[in-house]
Amino acid sequence: MAVIGIMSALHEELAAVLADMPDEQRVVVAGRDFWVGQWQGYAVVAVLSRIGKVAAATTATVMLERFGVDALVFTGVAGGLGPGVSVGDVVVASGLVQHDMDASPLFPRHEVPLYGRALFEADAALSAQLAEAAQQVLQSAEWHLGPDTLAQFQLSSPKVHQGLIVSGDRFVSTNAESQALCQALPDALAVEMEGAAVAQVCWDYGVPFAAVRTISDRADDAAHADFNRFIREVASRYSRAILSQWLAKRPPV
Repeated sequence: MAVIGIMSALHEELAAVLADMPDEQRVVVAGRDFWVGQWQGYAVVAVLSRIGKVAAATTATVMLERFGVDALVFTGVAGGLGPGVSVGDVVVASGLVQHDMDASPLFPRHEVPLYGRALFEADAALSAQLAEAAQQVLQSAEWHLGPDTLAQFQLSSPKVHQGLIVSGDRFVSTNAESQALCQALPDALAVEMEGAAVAQVCWDYGVPFAAVRTISDRADDAAHADFNRFIREVASRYSRAILSQWLAKRPPV
C-alpha cells in the first residue's frame, strides 16, 4: 500500500486533516509528532514541519527516511503575488524557487549551489490531480465554508492557479517586499516559507512532491489581518476537503 505524507507548517493548517484520522498513532522523531493512520483507504503520515526552510527540510527528511512515504504533499497558506491571485484562491505549485538564495557571484542568483538549478519542479501528475480536486472543492466553496465565512472574508468566486511558488525565511508582509519579489521573480504566483526546501529534499530522494497553498493575504501591508482566523475557518477546511477529494479519486497503488 502506498504511504502518503502530508505536511503543514502550523497546527491550525493541519487540524482539520487530523480530525479525519481518528485512529492515528503518534510517533515522536526529532522532536516532532508524526501522526500515522489511515485516510480514504491509504496509509497516511501527517506532521507539522514547523516554520521555515530548515525545519521543513528536517521534517521532510524524516518523512522519507523513517516513514518511507511514496509521495509528499505540503498544504497550508501563502501570500499572493501574481496578478489575479486573490485571497481565498488556491495555488498548486508547478515548481518552487528559494527567493532568498543568493550565492552570487559564484553562482547565479536563486540557483542552489552545486545543483545547477534554481527551480525544483513539483510532480506533474500529482499536481494535476490536486489541482482537479481543488477545482471541485472551490466550486462548492459555500458548502465547505458556509455563507457567513465567505461573507466575512469577502471571498468571491475563488479560483485555482498553477505555477511558481517561491519560498524564503521571512514573512513577506509589506508592499515594498512583495513588489521586490515580483520584480525579481515575475512568474511567481505566491510566497511562503517552506515549500522550496521540501521540494529540494524530495528531488534528492526521487520522491514525488506537490504543494497546495490557500492564499491568506496579498503579502502586503495588510498581510497580518485575521491571519490565524483565516487559517482556522478557511485554509484548514480547504486542505481537508482537497486532500480528501484527491485521495478518494487517486488511482490505487
